[in-house]
Amino acid sequence: MSQTNDRLAELGIELPTAPAPAGSYVPAMQVGNLLYLSGAICLVNGEMTHSGKIGESRDIAYGQAAARVCALNLLAVAKAHLGELDQISRIVQLNGFVNAVPGFADSPAVINGASDLLVEILAERGSHTRAAVAVTGLPKDSTVEIQAIFEIA
Repeated sequence: MSQTNDRLAELGIELPTAPAPAGSYVPAMQVGNLLYLSGAICLVNGEMTHSGKIGESRDIAYGQAAARVCALNLLAVAKAHLGELDQISRIVQLNGFVNAVPGFADSPAVINGASDLLVEILAERGSHTRAAVAVTGLPKDSTVEIQAIFEIA
């Protein structure tokens, strides 16, 4: 077993099946030693796990849970592309989008759900640069969407 798979098992985390693209794009594209991952929403096995706006019917804790689902989807896509998560040498960047009411100012707290999980799984390899912004709508009313860039060994 790999180091990353061992860590996932230790944490009791099972990766979902990598979601299929919902449009005219590819879920992952490797350019040199960088793996660009398309935006991942809160879709697991074709079902939306987290929907709605933060600050309206949903709170920050709900958004953090949604961000965790997105992070796991990103890892699932990376594993499907690479074959093995131990090939990730570092997460370079996350861009997090939070479906929220106008004026919502706590997007970083929501996206911490993904950032904290990735560091928990990948340790120092999971530390990354990041943007966290509120938007007034996301595909399928997903609560969060996250895209990423990973460095590959």
